[in-house]
Amino acid sequence: MKKLFLALLFTHALIYSFTLSAQHKPHYVNMTEVGGLFGRVVYDIPWSVPLSQQVENRLSLTIQTFNGVQLKPRLAVGLTTGLDWYNTALLTPIAAGVRYDLTRSKKDVALIGTLDAGYGFNWLHVNNTGYDTQGGMMLSPGIGLKFGFKSGSAMLLSLSYKRQEAKVTKPLGWGEIEKWEDRVYNRMALRFGFMF
Repeated sequence: MKKLFLALLFTHALIYSFTLSAQHKPHYVNMTEVGGLFGRVVYDIPWSVPLSQQVENRLSLTIQTFNGVQLKPRLAVGLTTGLDWYNTALLTPIAAGVRYDLTRSKKDVALIGTLDAGYGFNWLHVNNTGYDTQGGMMLSPGIGLKFGFKSGSAMLLSLSYKRQEAKVTKPLGWGEIEKWEDRVYNRMALRFGFMF
């Protein structure tokens, strides 16, 4: 009897979830955010003997927009693009993105999970003489809060980790054949924005 009750309960829950999904019509969604990229940088001090390193805090501006389709009431998929101003590089990431409501309360506040994976391009970057900056792979998982309005739009506050790769070719010094630097920008991104 207990197994029959559990089977009926499971079947009812499954039918209910399919009914809710069938009632939802996919629609366009936009999430546009602006914020800061926070991180620490370790670099070599040139011409120091013995070789010394310097550590500095960095803050960079970031702007991003997610454009996609709300497939289910809690799931949206689409493309993310934006601009990230690092100290010596301006990169334009283009990524596949997923937004998922992890929780929902009675007051239209939701905890959301985000994931973007793609490539950062150097389209808007201008190099100094002798330098060549190239973009690279980008990965950005995060969480955030979505404060819903009666109109259907929402205010967003998000915190995410961003890993952006880049490669810089530098001018050659005396007796050098090649000179380049692989960079990995590891940043925490704090953003504020709106969803329409």
